[in-house]
Amino acid sequence: MTDSAIQIIHQNIHQRQSIGQLIEPAPNSEQLELAFQAALTAPDHHRLKPTRFVVIPGEQRGAFGEVLTKALADLGETDPAQLERVKQHPFRAPLLILALTQLQDHPKVPHFEQILSTGAAVQNLLLSLQVQGFSTMWRSGAVVESNWLKQYLGLQPHDLISGIIYVGTAAKAIAPRADIESKEFVKVWQA
Repeated sequence: MTDSAIQIIHQNIHQRQSIGQLIEPAPNSEQLELAFQAALTAPDHHRLKPTRFVVIPGEQRGAFGEVLTKALADLGETDPAQLERVKQHPFRAPLLILALTQLQDHPKVPHFEQILSTGAAVQNLLLSLQVQGFSTMWRSGAVVESNWLKQYLGLQPHDLISGIIYVGTAAKAIAPRADIESKEFVKVWQA
């Protein structure tokens, strides 16, 4: 790999930010497939493949908003304003992707490693979408704790809805991320 290619890859990583205002276009099926292929290369101890994705296309956002409303009600929310607010969440972007973690009991792979594997898969997904020209926002919120929603999605109560990823094109440019001094976060161990 050339120095130029390495620089481009690192530039993509450094430029990735969550973007809250997303508009059309969203990725097409080929672009999504490329991103899912990247996501599924994430570290995965014993290749348990705990990560799943569910795509909510643009025309399904209203129906998914209804599902989110039921999930929030399942958690005990009764305020009509809050229920209406969550009903509108899917319209924040032209496409949504749910990241799910199906936890498996394994003598050598604790649940936390499987959760981290999904986190790595989501990061690969976000970076792949970005290099293809799209922007994303990875969110969770109270609804991801709803057992009703987990059951609706075919999950077990111990499984996780690891996030709702909003995908589209940035409505406007945002300021670049400030440089980070790694020495504040990295130490070299010595005995």
